[in-house]
This record gives sequence, structure tokens and C-alpha cells, in this order.
Amino acid sequence: MKNIPQQTSPAESKEAVRYSMSGGLLSLLGRLNISLAVTSYQSGRLYLLGRNPKGGLMVNEQYFRKAMGLCYHEGSLYLAALGHIYRMENCLRPQERMDSLFTQCFLPRTTHLTGQVNAHDVGISDKGEVLFVNTRYNCISTLSDRHSFRPVWKPSFISKIIAEDRCHLNGMAMAEGRPRFVTAVSKSDTIDGWRDRRSDGGIVMDVEKNSIVCEGLSMPHSPRLYRGKLWVLNSGTGELGVVNMESNRFEPLVFCPGFLRGLSFHENYAFVGLSRPRYERFEGLALEDRLKQADSEPWTGVQVIDLTTGSCVQWFRIDGPIAELYDVAVLPDIVCAKSFSPATDESLGIVTIADEC
Repeated sequence: MKNIPQQTSPAESKEAVRYSMSGGLLSLLGRLNISLAVTSYQSGRLYLLGRNPKGGLMVNEQYFRKAMGLCYHEGSLYLAALGHIYRMENCLRPQERMDSLFTQCFLPRTTHLTGQVNAHDVGISDKGEVLFVNTRYNCISTLSDRHSFRPVWKPSFISKIIAEDRCHLNGMAMAEGRPRFVTAVSKSDTIDGWRDRRSDGGIVMDVEKNSIVCEGLSMPHSPRLYRGKLWVLNSGTGELGVVNMESNRFEPLVFCPGFLRGLSFHENYAFVGLSRPRYERFEGLALEDRLKQADSEPWTGVQVIDLTTGSCVQWFRIDGPIAELYDVAVLPDIVCAKSFSPATDESLGIVTIADEC
């Protein structure tokens, strides 16, 4: 295990944030030629995990209030945060370095004000539109030039678009530029109805058919289509698994010691986000019993799962006041990246010029 000193500590706590990682994480990131992006809505942080020139792990963190869903698409990094959807672009040319260290520098180039819609997962359509799970209004939405959002799909059991988080729609699996599957904590059609269905009311829905393909889950999140399979995090049980489309059942692959949110894939690996449960809200879930059976404490971070063996082969861990993560995204062909929050003195001081025509 290696300890990594933090760059900054959350302003809301005097307790130190401690980072640690498995001994082989850096070599795996190097072999795959990737970096990772991770969000923590509790602390309002976007973390970029990369490899610095001295051979260590670089943990770059920037403040984005209630940082949530991530999408890395054709070199652009999209981020949902409290009331905003950001499109961030790398302003460095291939040969340029920032501070003789960073190979990419992501700056917020466009910001869309959605208001407090509690946006979760984000995706990009085949038309280049930003799509996001609009949890407060129980629908998938896209951006509007005039309004906060434009609804494009809602579950068949939701009677109307209204500011009542009824089913806690949260996850979205994209395929060929279209939303194909979503996850929700329940199929409730009353305000906050999902809170009474956390243990076994979770569902996965086919967006095109607007029908349920799997139910009986516990607070499912992060549906993803990869290598012909529909992967889901059954968060309330701490399991990564697949939905068997013939039996319409969830088949777990591996148990991870935490409340799971955030899932990304690269080659034969799954990158899974873990959080420490908020027991005042998550007590009574099967996750509690699973942790007791494993004689394990929940922790916060990212586990790398080998899809062949179903075992954790590498990990990154956060200890201290940062307890909850939301999303994880693989950043291919990126060595060591930095980001900037909008409207800070640092970001306002960076001016770059596009090539002349």
C-alpha cells in the first residue's frame, strides 16, 4: 500500500484527507494508458487520477459543488453538478505541458444552468445533444437554449413531469448515441415514494420499450452496456453484476465493501466506485449484513475488478471526511490531467488562442 499526500483538504472539515493505493495501480494505469475521473458530491470534488513524471500518482482535485455524473466523449469531459452541466475541454496542445507536469488541462468552456434538478448520469446523443438523468423530475432530459431542460423520456409509471423525486431515477446506459437502459430505486409515482422501497424496489428499464427488464434490486445505479452485456451496480447489496436478459434476473459477479456508485470499463477491467454508507439513510439494507459476514468495514474509493476472475486486482482509497463518491470515468490516452473550476482567479487567468485558419 502506498500513501499519497493530498493537495488540499475540504474546507468543511479539519480532518485530514488521506489517499492510498495498491502497489500495482500505477503500472496498470500505465499499461492501459489511462487516467481516471471521479466525482464526490458530498465534498463537491472532481478528482483526476493520473501518473506524474516522477513516477507517482497525481491526485488533482477541483471544487464543483455537488459534482455528480461524468461523461468523457470525443475528448470532451462533461460533468453534472448542482444546477449546472459543464462541458470541459483540454486547452493544451499535444506538445504542451502545464507547470512542466500536466499533459492535459480541462477548462469549463460551456456552462448550462439547469437549476436544481438533481442531475445524475450524463451522456451524449448521436446528434451531439447532452442527455442527463433528471432525478428531481423523474425523466431523461436534454438542454434547452431557453429553458432549464427539455424532457425526452419518462418511465411509463410516472404520470407527469413534476418536481417530485418519486422513483429516484438515477442511472443511464448509452448505446450508439441513444439511452438504452435506466435504473431507478423504485417504480413509485408519489413524492419521495422511493425511500420506502430501498431494500428491494429497484428496477432496470428498457428505454426504447419503456418496460421493466429487471426488478427486486436494492438501490441500483450506474447501468452500463459493455461487451454485449448490461452491467449494473446493485448498490444496496454491494454487488457488481449483469442483468440476464433471458431470465430478467440480476446475476452478481463480485461483492465490494461499500455502497456502489460509478462504473466504467476498459479492456478486461471494471472500475467501480465505493462509498461509506450513510447509516441514517441506508440502514436496513443487505449491505450491512454482507459487511458483517465478510468481517469488513465499508470504505471509499475505486476498486479495479478483473472481469474474468471477478476479483479486485487494484484499488485507490480515500480516508477521512470524504465518504461518498458518485461517478467514475476512464480517460483513455491521458497521462496526467488537471482541471479548473469556473470563475476562479486561476481559471480566469488562463487565456489560450486557437490556431489561425
